Amino acid sequence: MKSISRPHHHGQTIPHPKIAASIDGKTALSNGESKWITSVASRRDVHAMRRDSCAILTGIGTVMTDNPTLSVRDVECVRQPLRIVLDNQLSITDDKAILAGGNTLVMTTTNNQARITALAARGVEVILVEPELNSGKIDLNAMMLVLAHKKINSIMVETGAKLNAALIAADVVDELVFYIAPSILGDNAKGLFALPALANLRDRINLHFTDVRQIGADIKITASILKNS
Repeated sequence: MKSISRPHHHGQTIPHPKIAASIDGKTALSNGESKWITSVASRRDVHAMRRDSCAILTGIGTVMTDNPTLSVRDVECVRQPLRIVLDNQLSITDDKAILAGGNTLVMTTTNNQARITALAARGVEVILVEPELNSGKIDLNAMMLVLAHKKINSIMVETGAKLNAALIAADVVDELVFYIAPSILGDNAKGLFALPALANLRDRINLHFTDVRQIGADIKITASILKNS
């Protein structure tokens, strides 16, 4: 059995999920608290990654729970990357920080013209994307084609376990970036990916570490997703 790296998908549009976690693979406490798991040095490195990306992708769950700005701070930056929110029901509220200052794209399956017009008045672009037939959620492969058409090349993904898992399941991710902190959060804390349980080890998702380095007190691991052939 041979493992090879997955080819890039959808032209030049490449999403790179960034995940900050404890050494036992947890991203937040059960109550959602996650600030801060990793070190100041790691967070500064994340801002450099944002700066070097065309866009930052997140989901509506992260927006509503954490209210992130997803802007570049703490490092020199000529331009802020586009911020992309996946929002099936177009439920984002006007008080969310990610809407401030424009430069935000909301992708949805809901054709609510009144809400689309209101967001457009704030400089927010809304794009309708085809839903998946079974779930009604945004078809992630269709989303990638839309972003490729807009010539959005490198996408940093900062989101939760559900969307990270969905991107992997849709086979649109080639590479993952982990920041691993030297701490233990315990069994009830939230995990990295909301993936279904496996019955056989042969069904596991295998990774290849392409870069491992220390960032402050943490370890940064860049890993490509492998497939069997």
